[in-house]
Formats: sequence, C-alpha cells, structure tokens
Amino acid sequence: MSLQILPSDILILIINGLEVNDLVALSETCRVLHALVQDYGWTNSLRLHPRDSQSLSVAFSSWSPLAQIKYHTLTDRAWARTKFAARPLSRPWQGKLQPILAVNTSRLVVAAGHILYSYHFDSFACEGLAPAIRFECSYNLSTDDGTSRRDVTSLAFSPDDGSDRTLFVGFEHGALERLYLPPCKIGQREVPVEAAYRTSYFYHHGELIEGLNVSGTSMLSMSSSGTAAILDLSSPNPTPHMIDLDSRGWSAHLSPSYAALGTSSHTPLAIHPVTNAQLSATPSAILRPSSKDIEDASSSAVYGIAGAPASFPWGASDKIVVSGWYDGFVHVHDLRSSSRATRADPAGPAPLTAVLSLADPWSFEPIYTVSCGGGAASHIAAGSARHSVVAFWDVRSPKTGWSVHAPGNDSSPVYSVVLESSRLFGATQSRPFVYDFGTGVTPETYPPLPRGHGDDGLKYKKGWNDVGFYVTKYSHRTAHVY
Repeated sequence: MSLQILPSDILILIINGLEVNDLVALSETCRVLHALVQDYGWTNSLRLHPRDSQSLSVAFSSWSPLAQIKYHTLTDRAWARTKFAARPLSRPWQGKLQPILAVNTSRLVVAAGHILYSYHFDSFACEGLAPAIRFECSYNLSTDDGTSRRDVTSLAFSPDDGSDRTLFVGFEHGALERLYLPPCKIGQREVPVEAAYRTSYFYHHGELIEGLNVSGTSMLSMSSSGTAAILDLSSPNPTPHMIDLDSRGWSAHLSPSYAALGTSSHTPLAIHPVTNAQLSATPSAILRPSSKDIEDASSSAVYGIAGAPASFPWGASDKIVVSGWYDGFVHVHDLRSSSRATRADPAGPAPLTAVLSLADPWSFEPIYTVSCGGGAASHIAAGSARHSVVAFWDVRSPKTGWSVHAPGNDSSPVYSVVLESSRLFGATQSRPFVYDFGTGVTPETYPPLPRGHGDDGLKYKKGWNDVGFYVTKYSHRTAHVY
C-alpha cells in the first residue's frame, strides 16, 4: 500500500517517530512526502530532540529547521571521531588565577581575579557557518575603599529579567552581589563597574562563596564553611534561608525540587529538598559511589556537580546528578533509581549508589568541575586538577572515553567547564579556551591570536588553516597519544 493514500494527519504522526536518516530517505521518495517532511519532519525532530546550545541559540533562530538538523548531525559525527578545533580565547593572564565561567544566550563571561572578561555571541550567522564569538571588554570589580582584593569565586547569570547583562557574583570575602554589566563604548577595553550597577545581597559570614546556582526564581549559594543559602529572586527584598552543614563546602547544584550539596565529610554528596524557597536541613538522600563505600569511614570530597540536558539518553529529567570527586571519579546518580545500599545510619535515608562511575585510567587527579551535553546530548566532560586535562565520556558507550589537554599543555587545573552541543568552554589558571566540534569554523569565528609560537608556546594544527591549535589527546583504552 502506498503511503500517499493515507490522510495527511496520519502521515504526520508517522513522520514524528522517524530518525533523521529515515526522514532524509522519506523526503526523497516523492514530492508529496518531501513537502510533508519539509513542513513537519524537521521541525518536529528539533522539538523532540532539543540541543543545549546557549552560544548558538540566537543565531539558530534565523536558520531553517533543515539547516539546524544538518549542523547537529555533522556535529555528532565530529564527536564520534573526536574531531574539533581547539582555541585559546585570550593571551595568558599574569599570575595564577582560579577562573569561573558563566554562559547565557548572549555572552560568555570569564571571572578571573577581580576582572570579568565578556565574550559576545554573534546573533547572526549564515546557515552552515558557526556563529562568531567576539571579545567585548573586561569589567573591573575592584574598589577604592581600602577593602581586601575582591576576587570572584563564583558566578551565575540571572534568570530572564528582561536583561542579558545581569549576573550574580560571589566573592572571596563572602559578599554576594547582583551585578549589571554596563555596555562598553566603541574601542573601550576595560570598564569599571560603579556602585550604581551593583546591588549587595548578603554576606556569608566572611567565608568565600564556593558556588552559585540559579533555577527558576531561586538561587543557591554555598560557602567554604559549609553554609548553604536559598534566595527567592522573585521577592523585592529577598531574605536568605540558610542551613549549616558543619563541613567544608565545595559545590552546589539547584533543581526546582532539591539542592545537591558537595562537601568534605563522611557524606560528601547529599540531596536536600527545596520547598517554597526553603532549604531543608535534613537530607532526603545521601549519594554514594557504591555499596562498598558505605563500609569505608574515611571522608571524601565532591568538587563539581551538574545536571543532565533535556535530550540526555536517559530521558529529560532533573533527577540525574553528575558529580566530580576528589579520588578522580565521576559518578552519575539517578534519583529515580532503587539502587540503594544498607543504611549506615538507621535514622537516616538509605544511601543511593551510582548507576554509572567513570574515570580516566591514566590520571588519578581530583575532578574539579563537570558538565553535560556534547554530541547527541550524551557526553560528560570533567576538568581535572593537573596538566590542564579535560576528560570526555559518552554515556551510551562509557568505555570509549578520551582525554585532551588544553592548549598550551600547562600543569594547571581546569577550574571550570561548560559543555554545549558543539562547544566546550573551559578555563585554566592561565586563560579561557574552547573546543569546537561544529561545522563552518573559520579564523574569524573566534578572537584573533598571535600567529606561530609567539610567547604562548602554541602552534597551529597542520591542515586546520589557522583555525585549530595543536593539543595532546589520548584514549582511555590505551596510553598512546593519537
């Protein structure tokens, strides 16, 4: 029976369930089916398989659905071949800093010391070409009132409030501020952020703020002393609701219904319920690597926590928690799982064990930061504590992991990573960098850098036409560099 005799609404339902290769084949059969695929197939495919791409989203809004599908398909193939362009985003900074990254649909902001470096995403790109990233300016957050140096230790963009320039900034002396980035003038390279653009929220008792995370109208902060605070951003005069974990605090992740808090303790990763912008002091779940871990009384630490993107292979759910640990492992917990260990504390919740544990077998360094996304939204990226290494795993085939050194191959940790569908943004103690797996990358896609070796010790990769720099990468299966 020919498909053409079926009603159009039935054909559309059939088309909705097809993969990209099937849609391509169907569109080549006849004009009627070609038109249906053009009108419904590509649009529905994008809707059913969204990609988390902050830096591409505005430019993609002007692309046709078919052009976006082509870009994502070629990007997935590049991920499968570990083929990408590696680019530093700036010359090295002076000194050794601990930078933090934040991304929204308009810009990437890199906080290093008391300076914020802003990189703007172009809102227009021809179909098939990667949207460009331009250095906008730097913002100086230092003050002249005699206070200690105001180094930034945490960073998060504000939720949609009509401005793409509003940030929450946590400082080493415990202050938390709401900051508006004033537009820079043509040719202006550094902009001082005056008091009129800054709103002080509260202090974490003089302890540096290790993490900030925003979800909806709530913001979660974690101090080094183990104080976690929830702030209701919808309130005109928000008052933080705080709990004391009585442990060294390292990391925090916020979802609409819970906060995942990472500490140095016998229970280094705990889930605390969130209700009406109130953070419960009693955890609803303790996350452990395995059942064997319950018997080990030694403490550990969780330095990085992330959630999964909407198109994650395990389903669109905020119940997936990805964490980076002191022992070099990345553990994935699914709060929907029933994989629980025997209670160590009869009065507490039964520990939830990891459904997947990952590690680079050639590196035993702590994991400082984690992020999820990549090809088919199925990858996990982890920044390690030495040698500027970022490790990648595809959760569909976790034994085929691989690692790569940041441009320059220095001995620095990778302090922060943000993984999108086609780009990974990262930062070492020396500078920010990007790995771009997308198509249409040209020398004009990223800020210009000095040619040749220069003072950076970098060289362009052969055959990449001044787009990608040489980096060292290796498979987790073997120790051979490839």
